[in-house]
Amino acid sequence: MSKTTPATQALTRAGIAFSLARYDYDADVGRVGLAAAEALGVSPAEVFKTLMAELDGKPVCAIVPSDEEVNMKKLAAALGGKSAQMMKPADAERLTGYRVGGISPLGQRRPVPAALDELASLYEEIFINGGQRGLQIRIRPDDLVRALGCTWADLVR
Repeated sequence: MSKTTPATQALTRAGIAFSLARYDYDADVGRVGLAAAEALGVSPAEVFKTLMAELDGKPVCAIVPSDEEVNMKKLAAALGGKSAQMMKPADAERLTGYRVGGISPLGQRRPVPAALDELASLYEEIFINGGQRGLQIRIRPDDLVRALGCTWADLVR
């Protein structure tokens, strides 16, 4: 597994500190974020999943704790839209350049508006996908917001 992905390159170019953590990815696990948290020995609330959605027909990204579900009405409101729905996995892969289970909010083929759930502010550092299955980036939430230019929002049910 490579240490360099478009996500890590984006952080390096931005001069943002981060570290990497690896775990054995299992494609048969239904909830990847929860499996990552268990493998890394951290709370599922510290591992944030990247969800690609469509807001009024346009792509957006929601970053929420792995043990929570995104509330589509809250996502729409946070990013100034009317209606949001999950993006089809094949569309998310094509848009981001990453495979499902390895989608990072960073270094996507085409940057899209993003929102980070405010629960991230409870932690000094959180984990997000590093752009490969089994690779997590450990980063300060404020640094992630700066790197993405994203919005803080209440996104979960």
